[in-house]
Amino acid sequence: MFSMGAGMNPMSSSSSLFTAYASLSASIMLLKTMFNQIVPFQVQSFVLSKIKHFLFKSPPNRVTFIIEDSNGMTPNIVYDACETYLCTKISPDAERLKIFQGPKESNLRVKFAQCEKIIDFFEGIELQWKFIHEKSESRIAGHGRRLDGETSLSEKKLFELSFDKQHKKDKVLDSYLPFLINKAKAIKDEKKVVKLHTLSLHHGPMMWDSINLQHPSTFDTLAMDPDSKKAVIDDLDRFVERKEFYKKVGKAWKRGYLLYGPPGTGKSSLIAAMANYLKFDVYDLQLMNLRGDSNLRKILLGTGNKSILVIEDIDCSVELPDRHLIMPVGFEQRKPNPQFTLSGLLNFIDGLWSSCGDERIIIFTANNKEKLDPALLRPGRMDMHIHMSYCTFHGFRFLASNYLDIHGCGHRLYPQIEDLMVTTNVTPAEVAEELMKSNDADVSLEGLVGFLERKRTESHKTEDEGKDGIEFQEPNKLQTVGMASDQ
Repeated sequence: MFSMGAGMNPMSSSSSLFTAYASLSASIMLLKTMFNQIVPFQVQSFVLSKIKHFLFKSPPNRVTFIIEDSNGMTPNIVYDACETYLCTKISPDAERLKIFQGPKESNLRVKFAQCEKIIDFFEGIELQWKFIHEKSESRIAGHGRRLDGETSLSEKKLFELSFDKQHKKDKVLDSYLPFLINKAKAIKDEKKVVKLHTLSLHHGPMMWDSINLQHPSTFDTLAMDPDSKKAVIDDLDRFVERKEFYKKVGKAWKRGYLLYGPPGTGKSSLIAAMANYLKFDVYDLQLMNLRGDSNLRKILLGTGNKSILVIEDIDCSVELPDRHLIMPVGFEQRKPNPQFTLSGLLNFIDGLWSSCGDERIIIFTANNKEKLDPALLRPGRMDMHIHMSYCTFHGFRFLASNYLDIHGCGHRLYPQIEDLMVTTNVTPAEVAEELMKSNDADVSLEGLVGFLERKRTESHKTEDEGKDGIEFQEPNKLQTVGMASDQ
């Protein structure tokens, strides 16, 4: 035990201690200022990181994995999967969260902030996740000289995954992380926003531009023959589930569809319904914008997996000079481009280039199937042919149910409408337009009856004029919505 010397005043001792403390504090502040002025920033960061590592490093009985957002310029798909998966594991008791909503997004996105911790469990293993966002400044150098006062800000995002050493690292690597990646993929697929891609026509190399596909068409809203609709859905389901089958038989994982029929029969709506059903992006390709086969290959290689490539009006949109030397009737006459050929298009559909991508659907649309080259129609290129024909009475009832909420026994005008539709060619688009003219079912259906009567009168008048002419053509027969599968 220490004791005060004789004659020592307690107040004097306290004053001496305070003076010594003040002097020590001043010395520390001076040293800190000199340290900041003399020692480069990079050295400071290194020293501080080592001190933090020493003070806060994981206990020796734990293993820690570091998952950075990228490796140089290469993005880390494991980091992206962790971010997607862990956002679903945020605890309601979390103290710091980041909230974000894009200009075209309908829902808020919640993410964890710096140093937020998340606990996950997998097969009896407790796994601790920690998100770290590091920012650092570095000097900008030019021509081998340091430019004082100029700095660049670099940042690194990473996840730390730690767990008890008693659990084998192989189980985390071989079981838990693959589980996390698959779970993240399912979450992304469920929340995916379907994109519509079109070619940029600006000067320079052609590239795909995209916007959100906001077409509301689904199989539930599509006025299509129920049997044909079911066959399309079953075919799509079978296609996406047969990855290993395509690999086993040595075929590229792709599927081709031909939608043909008069304009306004719902071809575009069916494509949108397929895209919304599968959550596949749509690439709309206008062949007239291409300059040759090499240009076509570059453009098609820019399409992604899980996508639908759409080439509309193939029967009248472009001349394919190696098979068709006569332009379609009504098409603008211009000099053929021998660089763009049908063989070039077919080679990408089912040639060597067709294997450059997985899980792809190719859809051709045409008004007249008979105008197409037989080489386009064979199985392996166009696997399923779907005839989109004029509106049937069943299709009309479906539209009336959606547009006018008419269910059950229907309406008093239904028998008259059914008789008119048997003898009148009218598209679903024309019927829908009439049904949209009024919210009153009586008014809309009376307008539709008048429209169908005018269409029938005009059709009979056209037939009579044809009989008086020099050339006679056989009247077109009414065709129902059907499907032919060339498998």
